[in-house]
Amino acid sequence: MAVAVQVVTEPVNKWRRILGEAGAVVGKPWRRYRANIFLAYLVVAVIVFLVLAVLAKTVAYFTFDLSIAQLIQSFHPAWFDVLMRTLTWIGFGPQAYVITLLVLVALFVSGLKWESAVSAISVAGSTALGLALKVLVDRPRPSADLVNVLSQLNDFSFPSGHVLFFTVFFGFQMFLAYTLLKPSWWRSAILLVLGAMVTLVGVSRVYMGQHWPSDVMAAYLLGSVWLTATVLVYRWGKPRFSANQPVARETPDSASGVAAKPVKHS
Repeated sequence: MAVAVQVVTEPVNKWRRILGEAGAVVGKPWRRYRANIFLAYLVVAVIVFLVLAVLAKTVAYFTFDLSIAQLIQSFHPAWFDVLMRTLTWIGFGPQAYVITLLVLVALFVSGLKWESAVSAISVAGSTALGLALKVLVDRPRPSADLVNVLSQLNDFSFPSGHVLFFTVFFGFQMFLAYTLLKPSWWRSAILLVLGAMVTLVGVSRVYMGQHWPSDVMAAYLLGSVWLTATVLVYRWGKPRFSANQPVARETPDSASGVAAKPVKHS
């Protein structure tokens, strides 16, 4: 019994230490409580994702998938249709690759070399993971006899690659904007636009009839976990690998958006 408890508690304690070290630059006691709450979310997110993946392997769609998809597709004013199509268009190649490359180059040229490197590694890793999961789960796309499919795709459905890409890549750009830019109207505008894109891309994939809501839900869960890992790696490596870059050498305080002093390591 003691061995079983130890097997369960050791990974949890390890994650708690990692989260604590990632926020150690600020050192406020309340951060420990926030870290614990967020750790609980990560555990729940992983469990729910795994449950959805197992079920999606066995059933083509759930009852709530069909109900939600039909509800979303029943709302189709012209402006909403344009917005949904635009968000979906952004997530397909080659435009998705061009946008990603432009952002990475902009970060690098502006002196944010570590930020550019982490962004590239994170989006490449999440894309590879998403493609592997699609093949593993092998769930078919929604069919035209159930929902309105604006364009039929021939690959697999679970999880949504668009949502995973938006959550990981644009979500990390939101984190960078919030932590590295001083409070201003244009920082707020960047956060608002990116936040809206991440939030609404899931709706757009269901609206287009190319994903079930459970595909989207799973991608948000997986994306949030991957994004968290990205932020942890970024903050861990910030004082180690950004000392020689021309700007933003300090470790950012993610709560205030103000750069903290570099962490010294022996």
